[in-house]
Amino acid sequence: MSAISSLQEKYESLDRRLDAKGEEEIDPDCLLAFEYEYPAQPSMVSIDTDEFTALCPWTGLPDYGTVTINYTPKALCIELKSLKYYLLSYRDVGIVQEHVANRILNDLVALCLPQYMNILVDYKVRGGLHTTVSVEYEAAG
Repeated sequence: MSAISSLQEKYESLDRRLDAKGEEEIDPDCLLAFEYEYPAQPSMVSIDTDEFTALCPWTGLPDYGTVTINYTPKALCIELKSLKYYLLSYRDVGIVQEHVANRILNDLVALCLPQYMNILVDYKVRGGLHTTVSVEYEAAG
């Protein structure tokens, strides 16, 4: 077994970068929507998963978090299986935490044009820091 002091040089050499894919690997084309049959009765739909993973674009190390999506449908609802595949497409992508929520919001708004949508990404603590990112969209008029 090595003494702590003898590991210093080996430890410092661990500064390596793991390969991460580019944001073009995120797959919004897999997203599906279906007709909302109660547009006169607004509903708030809430979806969350604690299985979200993306990679740090600089180190390639994984960032784990919970994604919460709240939205009021106008004419279309998000199909859940397709949403799961969409979120899984982030798994090997290098993207900063602050951009994830905005990218998800933009893709989901383009899919279903809701009355209102809020995305919250709550990351696990990493390096002693806890990060949450929240963005929202509200239809004009």
